[in-house]
Parts: sequence; structure tokens; C-alpha cells
Amino acid sequence: MTATAVRPPRAQAPRGPVRRRTFGRRQALTILGFFAPAIVFVCWFTYWPMLQGAQMAFRDWNLWDLTSTPWVGLGNFATILADPVFPVVAGNTLVWVVGSIVPQLVIGFLVALALWRRFRFRGIYQALIFYPWAVSGFLVGMLFRWMFNAEFGVVNDLLMKAGAIEAPLPWLADPKLAMVAVIVANVWYGVTFFAIMILAALQSVPDEVLEAAAIDGAGTVRRLFSIVVPYIWTTLALTVLLRAIWTFNSPEIIYAMTAGGPAGRTHIITTWMIEYTQQGSYGLASAIGLAVMVVLFVFCAFYLMAMRRVNQR
Repeated sequence: MTATAVRPPRAQAPRGPVRRRTFGRRQALTILGFFAPAIVFVCWFTYWPMLQGAQMAFRDWNLWDLTSTPWVGLGNFATILADPVFPVVAGNTLVWVVGSIVPQLVIGFLVALALWRRFRFRGIYQALIFYPWAVSGFLVGMLFRWMFNAEFGVVNDLLMKAGAIEAPLPWLADPKLAMVAVIVANVWYGVTFFAIMILAALQSVPDEVLEAAAIDGAGTVRRLFSIVVPYIWTTLALTVLLRAIWTFNSPEIIYAMTAGGPAGRTHIITTWMIEYTQQGSYGLASAIGLAVMVVLFVFCAFYLMAMRRVNQR
């Protein structure tokens, strides 16, 4: 039996300091070259039209006379504020936002609580509940326009069969009922968003805390308002704020159902802007759009401040 010779390990040469690759001018130009098409596309099709629309707000810009577009400064804004329709539109906008958000929050919260429980086929029910959010708002407006039709609408048919009314109601032609109809449509459309957000927040509530509260004798209502609601309060506030931004800037349902009528009773600030655009008064329409943008910036500032506080916790 022969012994095998064991070779001694080789001595590794000492390595010098590791040289890091410096970020040079060539790499910067390469990255900029990849980003350049996207930057040009966004600037050309987003920011340039935005700047053009903003400067139109300070000119007497009429589609039927483009040969003369003099600078009027704040004249378009003064014309809008002096318009007797403005107080009605502002009030309608407030009613539209508040009247839509409150029922959406309440109903969405109840739907989320129902889906929070474990039962058979819960996934199917969640898919059915969440489906309306994938539908276009304009399509929802068209559907509810047919449902609230005074002659053959399903809403009047159901109310008459239930004995609630004796004759069909002109929902979209009555100034007192038209706003109710468009708010009902928007509530149906927005409940899904609240249900999605609240259900996601409910699933993060620890089961151990709820079980401990139940052992201590806390009832269902007490656990809901003392544990669940405070735990998801931040999500509720952020969801309400985000949905308020969207509702304020959402004219498609109203435009599809009433186009601001009858007699301007369902006009909100964005549908009023569309009406000025159709009349060719681009200067006044741009002034309204610029004012809407400022309001949305304020809403977004509050939303970002709230998000920053949440992230700091």
C-alpha cells in the first residue's frame, strides 16, 4: 500500500485594492439616451398642452374667432365668478361630492364587513362585488340613464310594483330628482372602491386582539368601534380623501345621464367646463380648468401630508 503525497496549498498572491467602476459621462449619456424618448413623449403630449391650456385661461380665446386672441389677464376668472350660474354650479359640486362620498363610505364599510367573514364561495362574491369598478364611468352613466328613464325605466317599474309611487317619475327631467338620480349612480359605482380598500385594511387587523377582547366580554359592536375602526382609521381617511379627489373631477356619469340638465341643475364644475368648450369659449373653459387644477393640487397636498404621517408611524 503506497502512501500518497499531499501537496501543500499554494500561497495566494495578495490582492490589491478593489477598483470600483466610476459612473462616467458615457454611462450617463447612455442612460439619458434610453430615457429621452419617454421624456420627449411626456413633455410633448402632457406638459406642453397643459401650458398651452393654462395660457389660454388669460386670453379671450374663442373658437369662432381665432384671428384675435387678446390678453385679458384675470378677466376670464372675473367673468366666471360674476356668472349667475356659478353659485348653482358650486353648490351642485358640493352636493355631488358629499352626497356621493358619505353613502359610498357607509355601504362600502358594510360590504367589507360582510366579506371579512369566512363563508363558502366568498371569493365568488368578492369578484362580483369588485367587478363594477372595472367598468367605465361613462358606461355606468348610460346604464343608469336607461334605468331612470321615465317611460320604460326599471326604477319606475320596481317602485310602482312596490306601491311606492302611483305614476312614473321623470327622474332625469325633474330639477329636484335629477341630482338624486346621478348621485345614486355614482354611489353604486364608488361603493366597490371603498369595499376593496376597507376589506384590505380589515384583513390586517390582528385576530389575537379581537379574540382577547371577546374573552374580556366585549360584544361585537364594542369590538367594532373600539378596536377595528381605530385600527383602520388611517385607511378610511385616506380612502375618503382620494375618492373625494376623483369625485370632484369626475364628470362622465353626469354627462352621460343628464349632460348638466335639466336647466343646469346637475351641472358641476367639470361639466360646466365641458359646456363652455362645446360653445367654443376656450378661454373661459381653460380658466375653469385651471381653477379645478388648483383645487386638486390642494387636495393632493393634503393627501401627501396624510401619507407622510402614516409612513412616519
